[in-house]
Amino acid sequence: MRRQIAALLISLAIGLAASSPLAVAQQKAGDRAVYTSVKELMESIVDPSADTLWNAVGTIVDKEHGIQDLAPKTPEEWLDVRRAAVRIIEGGNLLVMPGREAAPPGTKSDTPGVELEPAEINALIKKNRKSFDSFAKELQVLGVEALRAIDRKDVVLLMDVGARMDDVCESCHQTFWYPPQRPPQSGRR
Repeated sequence: MRRQIAALLISLAIGLAASSPLAVAQQKAGDRAVYTSVKELMESIVDPSADTLWNAVGTIVDKEHGIQDLAPKTPEEWLDVRRAAVRIIEGGNLLVMPGREAAPPGTKSDTPGVELEPAEINALIKKNRKSFDSFAKELQVLGVEALRAIDRKDVVLLMDVGARMDDVCESCHQTFWYPPQRPPQSGRR
């Protein structure tokens, strides 16, 4: 009797696990498990890492302090920026994994009209997967360039890489995340 109850409990647990969103994601991805969405990946890894790179170098001008050049100064600060570049590179690997949805199930846009709904983003990614993966690979290439700049402590190159990374991110968002731009209507008919 105990064995029958144990077998029933195990079967129930397997059935529940197989029907969970996590199991569905694992099945879609094939041999690699996908646990999070593009949105979660961006919010947790890619965006904070890009912010670290973008905020690491630059120039601030204000009345109180005058001109301030920003750059990592200590080995620890350079290491933090280097870790961000590594996360950017590996974030690109995670973005191209098949089976990753745009957002968690049931999620709605935080800013309707400014960004598309997750179902619309999924459809765009599926329709043009090659382009989506290309943006992720460009992000990786820039992450590798950032590593080189960091290892050389080349602030100018790191600033250039950051600007190009911003362009890649914005281009991807324009393609997959934001509603299409409509041309302005002319007053003439």
